[in-house]
Amino acid sequence: MALSRGLRCCQKVFSWIPVLIITSVVLWSYYAYVFQLCLCNVNLNNNVAMAYLLVFHVCFVMFSWTYWKSIFTPPASPCKKFQLSYSDKERYEMEERPDAQKQILVEIAKKLPIFTRAQSGAIRFCDRCQVLKPDRCHHCSVCETCVLKMDHHCPWVNNCVGFSNYKFFLLFLSYSMLYCIFIAATVFQYFLKFWVGDLPNGPAKFHVLFLMFVALMFFVSLMFLFGYHCWLVAKNRSTLEAFSAPVFVGGPDRNGFNVGVRRNLQQVFGEDRRLWLIPVFTSQGNGHYFPLKNVSESQNPLLANEEMWEESDDCSDEGSLGESLKF
Repeated sequence: MALSRGLRCCQKVFSWIPVLIITSVVLWSYYAYVFQLCLCNVNLNNNVAMAYLLVFHVCFVMFSWTYWKSIFTPPASPCKKFQLSYSDKERYEMEERPDAQKQILVEIAKKLPIFTRAQSGAIRFCDRCQVLKPDRCHHCSVCETCVLKMDHHCPWVNNCVGFSNYKFFLLFLSYSMLYCIFIAATVFQYFLKFWVGDLPNGPAKFHVLFLMFVALMFFVSLMFLFGYHCWLVAKNRSTLEAFSAPVFVGGPDRNGFNVGVRRNLQQVFGEDRRLWLIPVFTSQGNGHYFPLKNVSESQNPLLANEEMWEESDDCSDEGSLGESLKF
């Protein structure tokens, strides 16, 4: 046991290495751009330097804010309504027949807004967390918990990307691209001057040359990743659902949650477009259920009368998740 705890502790420590790498690169880029390019060694016009610094700091603040929110926003987990009650858990564990266990889960799931199934057609149940998995919920072996609308576990933010922070992750990618392209665009002319020898050698030359290469390298990588996630948002799919289609009663359907581009965007960013580019939580719902392509809320009494299955437990507290994530 002590060895196992030691290994888990080491794993948690090492999991922060990618974050430290990104943080180190960003801090170096700040030093290189602000001090080496704008203030010290490259003769910039004062007005140009002030304009560069103003826009740079806006990009830097938005990047840092979204990166912080992506890292430190805890992944949302299913509320207590999806956990087995003591009597149901005892009945489930005492039952040895798999078919009978499946039937017990089916009876419990009838009271919940669960429409997806396992590949076998059974109700999705997590043995580790002892919960019935809401639609789009998956267990993360790294975070050791079930995550609502799990997209993937990202080592670069050392966190699960899911319902609670997916908007923050998308904004982090977009502001990272903006940060890189701004640096590359403003450094390019001085990169050429250093390259052809029009400017004297010195510490600034090294920093300017590497700023150009690093900014372009990260921009190209981020461009493909951001483009992929834009496609996922437009289709209302997670990364996991793109690789393995969610299974419904009628069978697998990759577009089961696709309710149109506009509504798909609103599920992630909210209805108020003024807040779309700001890293505050505005996603719709509480992560436990999602509109279906083939079932409207008016046709589904569980979704149309949400309070009927929330009022008896603290799912209503989970429903106010957005309010707590705004701060």
